[in-house]
Amino acid sequence: MNYPHSGFAALISLLLLAPTHAADWKQADGPLKTRWAKDVTPANALPEYPRPQMVREDWLNLNGLWDIKLGDSPETKILVPYPIESALSGVMKHADRMTYRRSFEVPKAWGTRQVLLHFGAVDWQTKVSLNGKLLGVHRGGYDTFSFDITAALNADGAQQLSVEVFDPTDLGGQPRGKQTMRPGGIMYTPTSGIWQTVWLEPVAKAHIDSLHLIPDLDGSCLRLTVAGSGTVEAVASDDGKPVATISGAAGSELKLAIPSPKLWSPASPHLYDLRVTLKSGDQVVDSVTSYFGMRKIALGKDEQGVTRLMLNGKFVFQVGPLDQGFWPDGIYTAPTDEALRWDVAEMRRLGFNCARKHIKVEPDRWYYWCDKLGLMVWQDMPSVNSYTDKPQPIDVPQFQTELTRLVRNHWNHPSIILWVIFNEAQGQHDTEALVATVKALDPSRLVNNASGGDDKKCGDVIDMHNYPGPGSPKPEAERAAVLGEFGGLGLAVDGHRWAAANWGYKGTQSMEALTRAYEKLLVNAWRLKDSAGLSAVIYTQITDVETECNGLLTYDREVNKVLAGRAAAVNSGNLPPQPVIKQVVPTSQQEGINWRFTFDAPAADWIKSGFSDAAWKEGPGGFGTAATPGAVVRSEWKTADIWLRRSFEWTAVDAGVPALFVHHDEDVEIYINGVLAGKADGFTSDYEEMTLTPEGLAALHPGSNVFAVHCHQVSGGQYIDVGIITETAPSR
Repeated sequence: MNYPHSGFAALISLLLLAPTHAADWKQADGPLKTRWAKDVTPANALPEYPRPQMVREDWLNLNGLWDIKLGDSPETKILVPYPIESALSGVMKHADRMTYRRSFEVPKAWGTRQVLLHFGAVDWQTKVSLNGKLLGVHRGGYDTFSFDITAALNADGAQQLSVEVFDPTDLGGQPRGKQTMRPGGIMYTPTSGIWQTVWLEPVAKAHIDSLHLIPDLDGSCLRLTVAGSGTVEAVASDDGKPVATISGAAGSELKLAIPSPKLWSPASPHLYDLRVTLKSGDQVVDSVTSYFGMRKIALGKDEQGVTRLMLNGKFVFQVGPLDQGFWPDGIYTAPTDEALRWDVAEMRRLGFNCARKHIKVEPDRWYYWCDKLGLMVWQDMPSVNSYTDKPQPIDVPQFQTELTRLVRNHWNHPSIILWVIFNEAQGQHDTEALVATVKALDPSRLVNNASGGDDKKCGDVIDMHNYPGPGSPKPEAERAAVLGEFGGLGLAVDGHRWAAANWGYKGTQSMEALTRAYEKLLVNAWRLKDSAGLSAVIYTQITDVETECNGLLTYDREVNKVLAGRAAAVNSGNLPPQPVIKQVVPTSQQEGINWRFTFDAPAADWIKSGFSDAAWKEGPGGFGTAATPGAVVRSEWKTADIWLRRSFEWTAVDAGVPALFVHHDEDVEIYINGVLAGKADGFTSDYEEMTLTPEGLAALHPGSNVFAVHCHQVSGGQYIDVGIITETAPSR
């Protein structure tokens, strides 16, 4: 599939017309930058054609230096299309109101054609004027919008463009995803103002408004609808050779026969080229190039009668990362197109066949790279009131409007296979009606009503979140089972952090430890495919984001924190030999083991072997509250702290390395014979291996030994239980 970088002459004229104040502008010094930041200048800010599925030859890119006024502050320079909060914009400040200004000249070669002004996306409410004449107002932070500016143009010379933006961020009831004015945890720096390409193109009065492309494998055709007025001629090509043609009236569905179609899949992401021409009588009035992939996504039954996600009639187990789409230097906006491509290519290199674009919408070119490189996409709708203690009244009509635009703007991309309407019950409302709306708009794809949230028994999948996991919901007769989030293994890398403070759902200490833990999670996920009927898993996450350091890559994309070959193998289902694990000091998971315990802080020597715990209470493990995930509670513990002791017998092992086997929620310290043997913050949702400290391992001796354990509760569920396993590593 060949797609032109069109309009070279128009792009050169943009560079000649760009404001000449580059000396007054520079990138801001942000906390962290990517390798691509050095390539960003006023002369080349995202110069690529922004709409790869409807390409015209003539266009003019308006990216570059603009004037901007934030609130009542003095006017300064900004590099469009990077949001005002980003280092790449040169501003790196937030304001809820801002006004952009720039001038441009319409190329004389465009003659008397009408001129359209396009915005890729502006967050959030946008008022656009040209030469003092109001063009219109747009509300919505994630969708493209356009104005016909012909009537507002001066006869010649400079045209004065003004863009006024209001962005309430988390003080409004509009979709905003992970943006907040109080970044931290799983919420991040906001994006305000222009954050995607701004551009012009000339068109005839009668022109192609849009294309709707639906691959129909059952009918061996592409169903094509061209919005416009006139006669349509369409030619599909493969490797430069025409394979199908059709003509018919604009506005009607045309069936472009594709004999023996080459199918699109992650293993073979084949794309056909498409040229669509619009005629008025015998005169060609418009022509665009596009592309499409022939693929089918649907539910079906496997050989065991389990409901599955079927790609082209076959069950493909989907393994992908959660992709937040944030950048340390551009926030919502990737520094370059090469950076966008790199992210997609790296996910494919790591063996992923899908990704979940998490409550954010990308520019068209990200989906283009997914189409081209073969990455299936779960596309989330950005949520309202994400993780806030001050929820705003939901703007219900606006949510439905933006959801409809999301589907219509991106429904031609073969990579998108699933629409996700809500995430973890954030701003969830009218679920059944919205599922019906999306299914009616786009019956060619599947719909997830609520990923990890309040499942309303509708849509095509039942989705659970399980950290670290994995786990699986039970597949239903009409819905496939998916694991919408799991994992979250953390590892902070010095020199590649957004801030000194960082966190992950479960910490690891090294690349090797992270890789081993990741392999174990994915092995168990693949086992759930057969044992539980699981159809897909989404691992949290592909990159670190700000203080959240549970990515497989650092936030600046410089360090791959897992050993890539091993991660790619397990992601692809090439499972490594598993170690032989034996419980040598049992936990209370299967049968209650008695411990001495107290809820009151003991004397300082409580960890010593000779300490008398005779006055402490006695009861069987584990200790906690019943609703804690993965807990086997036999003795209730609901205070902030618990101290535990028990004796156990130890016999030297012939094979394998001893390790602690722990389920803790939350912070835990484990001593053996008075020596610190293990320590961890945070929580687990199951029993997991914890490496013994060298001192703790040395403290073990044949005969009687003593565990002393302290667990501290912070919030939510709570649980503690401890044992020892031996692990014999397999030969690789």
